[in-house]
Amino acid sequence: MATFFNDFFEVSEDDVEAYGAFNVSLINDLPLFIDPFLLFHSEKEEYQQLHGEILKYLIFLRDEVAAGRVTDDLIKAWFRFPEVKQNWLGFSQVGNGGTGLGQDFAEALSANLHTIFADFGKERISKGSHLEKVCLISSGVGKDNISDFTLNLILDYICRYTQEFARGYIPPKLRRTVWIEKAKFNYETRSWQRGQYELPFINGDYVLLTPKDMLTREENWINKGDMVRQFAEIPRALPDAELRGQVFAYFDSVLAKPKGKEPSQKEIAEATIKTYLQFPELVDWYIKFKEDRGEEAADESSAKVALTRFIFEHQVKDIQAQLASQSGFYRINGTTYEETHERLAFFKDVIENKGGHRIFWHNGESIQRESDLQILCKFIWCGTPSDASAEVNDGRGPVDFKISRGAFDKTLIEMKLAKNTKLKQNLEKQLPIYQASSSAKKGIKVIAYFDAAEKAKVIGVLKELGIEGHPDVVLIDARNDNKPSGSKA
Repeated sequence: MATFFNDFFEVSEDDVEAYGAFNVSLINDLPLFIDPFLLFHSEKEEYQQLHGEILKYLIFLRDEVAAGRVTDDLIKAWFRFPEVKQNWLGFSQVGNGGTGLGQDFAEALSANLHTIFADFGKERISKGSHLEKVCLISSGVGKDNISDFTLNLILDYICRYTQEFARGYIPPKLRRTVWIEKAKFNYETRSWQRGQYELPFINGDYVLLTPKDMLTREENWINKGDMVRQFAEIPRALPDAELRGQVFAYFDSVLAKPKGKEPSQKEIAEATIKTYLQFPELVDWYIKFKEDRGEEAADESSAKVALTRFIFEHQVKDIQAQLASQSGFYRINGTTYEETHERLAFFKDVIENKGGHRIFWHNGESIQRESDLQILCKFIWCGTPSDASAEVNDGRGPVDFKISRGAFDKTLIEMKLAKNTKLKQNLEKQLPIYQASSSAKKGIKVIAYFDAAEKAKVIGVLKELGIEGHPDVVLIDARNDNKPSGSKA
């Protein structure tokens, strides 16, 4: 079954691997992101040039903002970008749609350009300038925004990178010359221009490849959460003892609590951010701290990308082969409720009895992410006449999936890990709420557990709620200590 780039474009996995690109799925986005630090730290001259072009554009924006020349129309033209969904990377659990870089990101970037970006290109503490600064202080700017912005600023390179592979490996019938909007910025005309490229083309759209050594998973190397966690170390690096004392004194004053009352982690994090805002040079010291450990960034990102490939390419293909070998899996009829139960029964059997549990294990360690489980759910619905999509958020949060065939045949699925601290609350309340607010009349809960203790916890919760053995609660045994030895990862 065609699932990944190489399947659709009649090339081998080895060709994509040797080219250095990530073999993306064309069924669902995969949770990888472009980290601009990997461009900054790379020994490749072309990557360093790309990072330099990113900084050049940010300096251009900063100078225009400082001069008061940025109008609302220019905010739209210079700061806002569409989602480049054709690289099939990011957060989307279903398909490859995204929101792009809209007004919130544009306003956050514009507001910060003349403050934390004031010394861009003239840093005194860190070795270089970094786009990631915008996410260190601003709320609402995350790794997906940084990745999307980076992708848009290097879009011409990504298109030419993909074009070179397409011309060398992909049959002409699967290529098409297309125009890409906002591909290159012209500093003479001060405007974005479109470019023309010959790219892989299928199902009415082009596809882009991304080099693996630009990618990471979880967080960028320079990120807000890490900056908060490293706060205790950063002030100690200050060469000015007087300033160091002022930093700790300010932090303690912000965090002051009544005697005997310990501050919460949230309060500590808030006090830390206030301290960084009060002493903005600390941000530069944090960045220097990360620069000095740049080799770790490359190693960690490489390992994360390799693990993602292991989970979503090699293991998914193995599971799909196992499912396809079971008679009738891709020819299930009946209502979506009946289809969902039967399809989950096939999936459960492959995980528990045919070695499919290996998708959740690597080097003897379990890989437990609900997002992975949810993405996997999309893969097992591939080839069905039903539509598997994320439920619309009606203000109370979305369920994981809605399986539908038209307006009157819908089934909801919640996929959870046994270790989820809110499992009981979810079982008790969440799905019934969505069934009440939706035209879907059926809902199924899928819970995966990875050891005997987790199984005992789940069984205990189900007994307490009086739903042990309920047909709409599907338990998946993903343990590796109770499977035949030949199938252990």
